[in-house]
Amino acid sequence: MSPSDGWRAEAVGRLEADFNRSADTHLFRLELPGIPDISLYFKDESTHPTRSLKHRLARSLFLYAICNGWVVEGTTVVEASSGSTAVSEAYFARLLGLPFIAVMPKGTSPEKIAAIEFYGGRCHLVDNAAEIYGASQRVAQETGGHYMDQFSYAERATDWRGNNNIAQSIFQQMASEPHPVPQWIVVSAGTGGTAATIGRYLRYQRHPTRLCVADPENSVFYDSYVAGRSDITIETSSNVEGIGRPRLEPSFIPGVVDHMIKVPDAASFAAMRVLAQRVDHLPGGSTGTNLYAALQAIRDMREEGSAGSVVTLLCDPGERYRKTYYNDDWLTANGFDIAPYTSQIDRFFDTGEWLAIS
Repeated sequence: MSPSDGWRAEAVGRLEADFNRSADTHLFRLELPGIPDISLYFKDESTHPTRSLKHRLARSLFLYAICNGWVVEGTTVVEASSGSTAVSEAYFARLLGLPFIAVMPKGTSPEKIAAIEFYGGRCHLVDNAAEIYGASQRVAQETGGHYMDQFSYAERATDWRGNNNIAQSIFQQMASEPHPVPQWIVVSAGTGGTAATIGRYLRYQRHPTRLCVADPENSVFYDSYVAGRSDITIETSSNVEGIGRPRLEPSFIPGVVDHMIKVPDAASFAAMRVLAQRVDHLPGGSTGTNLYAALQAIRDMREEGSAGSVVTLLCDPGERYRKTYYNDDWLTANGFDIAPYTSQIDRFFDTGEWLAIS
């Protein structure tokens, strides 16, 4: 065995051991007092060691890169990220003794930057989200490192047929529930990798469950899906960290998506705050996006006269956003009026009545 073979074997062993030490994430049910015939569940990805959905992706990306021979002993790992993936990759880079550099927009929350630095990573900040791709490639070239490129490889690094991916885990945990096969699974898209994994798994297992993808403002996923185009781009960055992109990412696979919903940012921030008041969790903004879209799926089920279940994701903890989404002054300064959406969501929870926002 060559030295490189020895390091690779040890690295894969460390990643597998870390996986075995981590129990699966929880699935919890949110009570809907006004809608007793439909159950809403959250897959709580904030219970991972790095406290976000991206922990799964980061582990898969490292395994993929190591087994492909792209990452070897001493390789500097570089990633373009809005924060959470970089936190998780910094964790795994430290586990493997590798240098790590995160390329992120300057608006990334200070809490995420601190988490990356806690795990020994370095942060390279750029002015807006559209710059992270080119900057990551340049940093990788300058350091002789490897650009992990989650946006290209998220959908192929994960084994979507099984191997305890998030879709398989959801169905195993739902098995004893009153409606074990959800009518809808609702996720938002950052890379598109989670949606690709779940959508492919649903088809492979021949489940009738439909996949809905929620997209925030300042993102092209929804517009690209509706128009059937892959060339739409914008210059602005999403206000909801972790989701929404200025271009259609290679890992977003429209063919596995059954429906998409565009969610106003104010609705995302209202939904996460309503959820924080009703459960013992403090969710982030992308969870609010998921929740608001899931409630619309439930509304449509009620109008159809359907009973059943809907599953969505709690992506990361709200502690990372105390200075932004949970800060009233920040909301006001950025022009977000969440009061109408807060009233709409509370009313729907308690009575089952959905009032449109004028």
